[in-house]
This record gives sequence, structure tokens and C-alpha cells, in this order.
Amino acid sequence: MKHAPIAAKLLSLPLFLALWQVVSQADLVNPLLFPPPTRVIAALYRYMDGAQGWTDVGASIERAVIGYLAGAVVGVAIGLLTGANRVAAGLLTPVFQLLRPIPPIAFVPIVIVWFGLSELGKWFLVFWGVFFTVWLATHLGLQRANVTYVRAAQALGATQHQILWTVRLPDALPFVFVGLRTAITIAFYSLVAAELAGAYAGVAYRLEITQQNLQVATTIAGLLILGLLSSLADRLFDVLSRRIVHWSA
Repeated sequence: MKHAPIAAKLLSLPLFLALWQVVSQADLVNPLLFPPPTRVIAALYRYMDGAQGWTDVGASIERAVIGYLAGAVVGVAIGLLTGANRVAAGLLTPVFQLLRPIPPIAFVPIVIVWFGLSELGKWFLVFWGVFFTVWLATHLGLQRANVTYVRAAQALGATQHQILWTVRLPDALPFVFVGLRTAITIAFYSLVAAELAGAYAGVAYRLEITQQNLQVATTIAGLLILGLLSSLADRLFDVLSRRIVHWSA
């Protein structure tokens, strides 16, 4: 029983694929609309075997990275401002709380009007999804800094500026990195909306094209690629964050 969790992890994916294969071949569903994993894997191989697949993946990664980095940098900067300054928090927090629930896909029509079919519009949609998550994590992290540490620094004569950078920010970094990690997944959600806003390359763009042509196996293959990219980015960030914020491990 000690090795049961490890065995469960090892068997999880094969069992899922086997169940998928059985359901697809048992005439319980239309195999054209719900192809078995063998067809999906074959479609995935054909898609990535040519230049088109790698071009789409490269375009999607570029959009996700640029939008994520912009949203993360601005989110941390504004989060530091509102978390450390009550006046700034009073001015900006109500506005952000109003805008934060609006999903990126709702902005697709207006982004097309604002930016046309340019890359700037796609970066903006990813930025929108990332910014609010990172801002909120940074803002709350600073506000929830350990009061004992802050008072000890004040008793030693530290200024508010010194307290922010040497006490409150290090204490808030675990919150900030949770927000940054969560925003990675949101960046890929937003990427789908961004590429549906008008693109000529990209994995999500290819999903729309294959769906219109009823190439469901290739559509599912594209979904798997997006999931794999998001998962790899999440794992890499987890390793990085454990090295940087090692005291929270």
C-alpha cells in the first residue's frame, strides 16, 4: 500500500487513454466527432511533422511570453504601489476590482476595433488576463506582511522605504510568486481569445480552422499542445520559484 500513490500516478494516463479508446470504438459516440486517441496521436504527428505545426507553436509561444511578461511586470509594479500606499490603493483598487472580472474574450470585438488584426491586440488580451492576477497577489501580499517584522524594523529606526524593500516585500514574495504562477495558466486561456481575434498562425487559430473543416482529431491534438505548453511553463516556473523563494518551501 505504501507504493499505491506512485502506482496510481503511473497508471492514471494509460487508464484514461484506454477508456477513451474503448468509448470511441464502442459505438457509444460518433467516432468522427469523438475520435479515439490513436487517431488524435496520428493527427498530432502529421501536424507537427511539417513546418505549419512549428510555426503555429512558435507564434503562440511568442504571444504568450510577451503578453505574460508585460502583464507580470506592470502587475507587480502597480501591486507594490497600491500595497504600500493607501492613497494609491484608494484611487486604483475600486477601478481594478470593477475591471478584473471582465474576461479577455469579452474584449475581442473592441480589441479588433482598437488594434485591428495586429500583434499588439493579441499581446493586450494576454496582458489583460495576466495583469489583474499578478496585481492582486502583490497587493494582498504586501498588505498581509507580518506585523511583528514590520514593528521590529520600525523599532530599529528603519524608514518606510527600507521596510518596504527589506521586510514587507520579501515576506510578500511567496504571495507574488503564487500569483505569477497562476497567471501562466491564465496567459494560455487568454491566448485562445487573442488568436480568435484574428490571426494567420497560432495553435488556437488552427483550432478554429480545423473545427470549421470538421478535422476533430487535429482540433483535439491542438488542445493537447496548448495543455502541454501550459503544463511545461508551469513546471519550469515552479522549479524557478522554489530556488528564488526558498524560505517558503
